Amino acid sequence: MTISSIQPAAARPVAAAGKAPETPAVPEARARTPAMDTYTPEEPHTPSGRYWPERDGEGRRSIRFDRPGEPEGEDPKAERCMGSTDQVDREIERLKKRQQELERQLAAETDGQRRQTLEKQLDQVEQELRQKDNDAYRQRHSRFTRLS
Repeated sequence: MTISSIQPAAARPVAAAGKAPETPAVPEARARTPAMDTYTPEEPHTPSGRYWPERDGEGRRSIRFDRPGEPEGEDPKAERCMGSTDQVDREIERLKKRQQELERQLAAETDGQRRQTLEKQLDQVEQELRQKDNDAYRQRHSRFTRLS
């Protein structure tokens, strides 16, 4: 006997063969619910650690980060720091002294080959001074210390 020749009625259990098929029971709670959704107000949201774009008071776009466990009113980036450009200033002063020394040596030098060497060194020092003696270099190489 093949599977396709089995009749579906023969597959029922013997006890249920004589009974009529039962309709599934509908729970009473489901029958009483309205056909539309209802609004349920939620509690204020708790921070979930998500990012979202936002515009600041001047209309510029910024990214806001919602940190769990952080008070809502504080700015997470606000820290008290102090910047120092002392190391950069010392480096520039050292280069300026080197430049003056090379200029003095160049003015006193009479040998042509030694003079070319000094001019080459002086050009290198002047080029390095042009690169380092500006606000952008000072800002990039300043040291910051946290005051908190």
